[in-house]
Amino acid sequence: MSDLIAAFYERNSGKFDSERRKSFTERAWLDRFIQPLPKGGRILDLGCGAGEPVTRHLIDRGLMVSGVDISAKMVGLCRTRFPRHRWINADMRRVAMDGFYDGVLAWDSLFHLRGDEQAAVIERIGAWLSPNGRALFNTSPAKSLSMSKNYDQALYHQSPDPHEYREAFVRAELIEIDYRADDPACGGRDIWYVRKR
Repeated sequence: MSDLIAAFYERNSGKFDSERRKSFTERAWLDRFIQPLPKGGRILDLGCGAGEPVTRHLIDRGLMVSGVDISAKMVGLCRTRFPRHRWINADMRRVAMDGFYDGVLAWDSLFHLRGDEQAAVIERIGAWLSPNGRALFNTSPAKSLSMSKNYDQALYHQSPDPHEYREAFVRAELIEIDYRADDPACGGRDIWYVRKR
C-alpha cells in the first residue's frame, strides 16, 4: 500500500500542492497544539507533504521542523521552501529519528496506514516525544475503511475504533487531552490531541 501512496503523491505533487494551499481549516487546532511548546522547540512532522500551509505555519511561529514524507517530490518542495529545516524522504513506519521532540504532528497522513500500523506509529510517537511533549493527528471517521477517489487513483483511508487508539495511547504513555469526532470546523476530520506523561 505504501508504494501506491508514494506513487500517487509523486504523480500529483504539483496539483496537490497547489490545491492544498487554498485551504487551512486546521489552523485553530495547530495553534492549540503549539501554544504550550517552547519557543524554538523541535517538531517532527510525519507526512509533511510539500510544507504548505501546515509546516509553514509551524515555522512562522519559530519552531524547528524535521519533516518526513514518503514522496521524494514533496520533500524536494520542502527543501526548496525551507532550507534551514530538516527534510527526510522516508516511510514514517520505519524512519529512524534522533533525540526527542517537543511536538509530533501527523496531519492527513496516519490514515493512509492500516489500523495496526497506525497503532505502531503512535507507539513510536510516544518514544519520540519529550516529557509533557504534545502530539496532534487526525483520522477518518471512526471504524471506517475507504478508498476515496482523488485525482487519478483511489487512496486508501482506514481508521480503527476510538478505543483502539486509546489502547495505543496507554502503550505509548500518552494522555488524551481532546478528541473531536467529525469536527465541522475542520473539514469533518476526527482529531486527536495528546501529551506524553
